[in-house]
Amino acid sequence: MRLAFMGTPAFSLATLTALHQDARHEICLVVTQPDKPTGRGRQVQAPPVKQLAAQYGLEVLQPARLKDNPEILAALKGLDLDAVVVVAYGKIIPPPLLEVARYGYINIHASLLPRYRGAAPINHALLDGCQQTGVSIMQIDEGLDSGPVFLEESLEILADDDALSLAARLATLGAHRLLEVLPRIESADIAPTPQDHARATYAPCARRTVSSTGRWARTASATVSGGSSRGHAPTPSWKAGPSRS
Repeated sequence: MRLAFMGTPAFSLATLTALHQDARHEICLVVTQPDKPTGRGRQVQAPPVKQLAAQYGLEVLQPARLKDNPEILAALKGLDLDAVVVVAYGKIIPPPLLEVARYGYINIHASLLPRYRGAAPINHALLDGCQQTGVSIMQIDEGLDSGPVFLEESLEILADDDALSLAARLATLGAHRLLEVLPRIESADIAPTPQDHARATYAPCARRTVSSTGRWARTASATVSGGSSRGHAPTPSWKAGPSRS
């Protein structure tokens, strides 16, 4: 399949690698967010996806915004794409872009939808003390993680999991399941199932503040005992929460 790939943080890398190594697929373009200051020194760094794409010799675009951006629309339209794979890109895809690929936009979301739609499903699963979570391979529509789902697979949350370790296992699981789903989409062997929107819950970026003791504290109404530290630490340096852009 002729693919474009959209992703930004380290969570996206397992899928980019899997697609690059799979001879059935050609990555025609990588779209990621712009370089930005990060870390204590606020030095400008390229996002992990850009760094890996450069190693693979892939073309990269870093638009500041997607909405009302004729350049990115023209670039995608000109590639004769079968699909656009999205893994934690970090921005909502505007409607005009959703029409550029034959099979649309296929997203890996790190929860069992419709639970935990939004930017931080891994953190919220830990904060809420869940016993399991999973990945959903879904079709992107105009909403926030509201499109129909091709496949879901659950994953046990281990007692010693934190946000980083759980994200690594979910990233690997998502990449493997995506490689199973893409050829089935192409052969019309699978159809997505609409989500039950009445059961939807949301996982916005969890914010932290420093308490008087110097420890990180979650600014939310409730936490599960032990869940806050697991949900927040360690915290990846690149966040890719969706925004209306």
